[in-house]
Amino acid sequence: MTESEAATSFRLAYVPGVTPGKWVRIWGERMPDVPLTLAGVPAAEASDALRAGEADACFLRLPTDRTDLSVIPLYTETTVVVVPKDHVVTAVDEVSVEDLADELVLHPLDDTLDWERPPGRAANERPATTADAVELVAAGVGLLVVPQSLARLYHRRDLTYRPLTGVPESRVGLSWREDRTTELMEDFIGIVRGRTVNSSRGRQKETAAKGAAGAAGAKSAKGKAQSKGGASQGRRQNTGARRGSGTTGGRRGGGRRRS
Repeated sequence: MTESEAATSFRLAYVPGVTPGKWVRIWGERMPDVPLTLAGVPAAEASDALRAGEADACFLRLPTDRTDLSVIPLYTETTVVVVPKDHVVTAVDEVSVEDLADELVLHPLDDTLDWERPPGRAANERPATTADAVELVAAGVGLLVVPQSLARLYHRRDLTYRPLTGVPESRVGLSWREDRTTELMEDFIGIVRGRTVNSSRGRQKETAAKGAAGAAGAKSAKGKAQSKGGASQGRRQNTGARRGSGTTGGRRGGGRRRS
């Protein structure tokens, strides 16, 4: 994408598990003349993608390195444990971290949770990705702890999950470069925060233009009213003059009759 194309579009990145569809739909309704392009990025690369200018904004997982970045925390996800459907933990509605003490729990290299110490027993090797770890769980090799959105993303018919307590939770936020808080960025922030279409923030130019148009319209209406009033006054003056002329003529005629 060229610089001119980037200036007339909005590039939004998102990490796995985040579903930006609602905000993208609202953008399309409010900003039909500004295309929004979507790009998925690995969670570990989200901040670097923003700093490199590869996206105008990104939905990413927190905590993250905030150097040169602005971040708005949005929501917190439930942490779940992914297990085979016939696993014993499926008998309960919620699992505690102590319940996993004797279980082999996989810890993929792209894990998004901020662990002080992962639960359960560690595997000899860490899977490269969460998707790889899900395959291992399906094969009966250990369990997996992830944010609920990732459990849904990598859903399989032979697997299920249960909420897990006593472990870190994943937070999702909107981030962008501090030096690129553009008007379009303000517009997107407003959409994510639920501002109405009539909100002034991020729409300063549009509001100013509407105000100027309104002022011009009022001035034009005032001018038309003054012109109409002047024309009416002129007609009244002309009518008065005609009436005065007729009266004078009558007096003159009367004088001639007397003589």
